[in-house]
Amino acid sequence: MARNRAPAAAREAAEAIAAQALSFLAGDPERLTRFLAESGLDVARLRAAAQEPGFLAGVLDHLASDESLLIAFAGEVGMRPADVDRARITLSGAAWERDTP
Repeated sequence: MARNRAPAAAREAAEAIAAQALSFLAGDPERLTRFLAESGLDVARLRAAAQEPGFLAGVLDHLASDESLLIAFAGEVGMRPADVDRARITLSGAAWERDTP
């Protein structure tokens, strides 16, 4: 039974990171404008789009597409860029394997 909880917990954690990422983007007009332009959204549709499946993965895809943006976000929230990428992979539904030490 514990095996069923782990994926849900990982998804919830990934969604929380993506929500932080959206807040990070929205906190700066230039970052938000770029995100909206690249996603094809406008401010009026952003809230509705945020409820759609795949939206949060798209937010993290956007961060991952720009290393300096990814590093800035990770630094602001106190996590490693690899943690953000792991959340992106989790939300995209792809399998993620732990890096070996």
